[in-house]
Amino acid sequence: MTTTEHIVRTVLENLRVSVADDVERANQLKEEANQFFKDQAYDVAVELYSSAIELNPNIAAYYGNRSMAYLKKELYGCALEDAEKALSLDPKYIKGYYRKATANMALGKYRLALRDYETVKKCCPNDQDAVKKFTECQKIYRRIAFEKAISVDHDRKSIADSINVETMAVESDYKGPHLDGEVTAEFMSELIATFKKQGRLHMKYAYKILLEIRKFFMKEPTLVDIDVPDRQKFTICGDVHGQFYDLCNIFDLNGLPSEENPYLFNGDFVDRGSFSVETIFTLFGFKLLYPRHFYMSRGNHESDVMNKMYGFEGEVKSKYNAQMAELFTELFNYLPLCHVINRKILVCHGGLFKNDGVTLDQIRATSRFRQPPDEGIMCDLLWSDPQDANGRAPSKRGVGCQFGPDITEDFCRRNDLLYVVRSHEVKPQGYERHHNDKCFTVFSAPNYCDTMGNKGAFITITGDNLYPPRFTEFDAVEHPAVRPMAYASSLFGF
Repeated sequence: MTTTEHIVRTVLENLRVSVADDVERANQLKEEANQFFKDQAYDVAVELYSSAIELNPNIAAYYGNRSMAYLKKELYGCALEDAEKALSLDPKYIKGYYRKATANMALGKYRLALRDYETVKKCCPNDQDAVKKFTECQKIYRRIAFEKAISVDHDRKSIADSINVETMAVESDYKGPHLDGEVTAEFMSELIATFKKQGRLHMKYAYKILLEIRKFFMKEPTLVDIDVPDRQKFTICGDVHGQFYDLCNIFDLNGLPSEENPYLFNGDFVDRGSFSVETIFTLFGFKLLYPRHFYMSRGNHESDVMNKMYGFEGEVKSKYNAQMAELFTELFNYLPLCHVINRKILVCHGGLFKNDGVTLDQIRATSRFRQPPDEGIMCDLLWSDPQDANGRAPSKRGVGCQFGPDITEDFCRRNDLLYVVRSHEVKPQGYERHHNDKCFTVFSAPNYCDTMGNKGAFITITGDNLYPPRFTEFDAVEHPAVRPMAYASSLFGF
């Protein structure tokens, strides 16, 4: 029994003894759920709201509150469904429109979000928060519409074309590392030390790294094949989400990247954690230093929508400028979508596919130089999740799908693979085995958002010993007192 299951069972047992009436018990469950929500125990809150709904399914607030808990868990499809149910019960339940708008924003459905904010504004014309959210959403919607209207592929210019690092002066009192040529191991050591002291990489050198990494990733294929020699260790890490000090702890535990100690980081490098700038420059620096011994897959958070919501764009603007934030948006489009190790292990951020028969060659042929779409191979690689039951189910996230053991078995058989490694989900131990050990989740951000209490983990294999993968768990380490989501836009407050 998991900790969540134990807590929920205890609460239900206590209320069953102390409260006889179903309606009153449902209300008490809602109050208990509210407290767990305040304590950021969102899994427990969801289960208790669900129990309240089973006892009394006609209260809009129960669905509205559960919708907000789903938003915190990034399960936007569930959040949207609950918000709509709440509004069907009570069309005047204003919080339902807020929940719908936030879920639609997360899914990139700005027009729908704008409509919901407009409804709130009309109902509450004196609510300054509602007016502000409507205005900001309207700006985003109009900007995206304008960009689509003027975009012509052959005329589209890169923000990189307007950047000239040679004209950028380095001040005499700058105390960080200097990058006058190629990235070296010494530079990386100085960079990490500077970041640990909350120092800053000079803008000139930051841009040099971004421009070089852009040129490299533009030439990479959508699916990158990795060859790991016999007896060489290879490490796979999951989401790190801007938790720079935990990233450094991985290197302390497992060794710094090198030609003898290669790594693959499996997406969601940024957002949520408020040291995303330090994290991404460390990862990009190692990629430039060891281009064929350090690998990076795109995650669903390497996207414009997510970066606007969950803090990376705001952090870049705060620590550098808006131009650099725009360059990151472009650069993330060039990241490979997945890797295959020794022709036997597929590593992708999310998971498998809504459609049968997908092959590695089809993945290789997938166009990736864009923002993630709502359907198709690219979408599923970034967003999907495994489930216990056979077959497929709609995603609780509202994007991608849930896929069962039979789907994984067929995909591995069809493509002559041993198993699939994916990330994308917080796990109490930092990892989880699925589908008769044909699918594994690895998540490398311990105590996610300083609230979840989970361990982090990473996988190690060797070139001649691919199965079973070995998991190493680790706990969170201390970091400076900057809260997660410190740079997130106020538009996305729940």
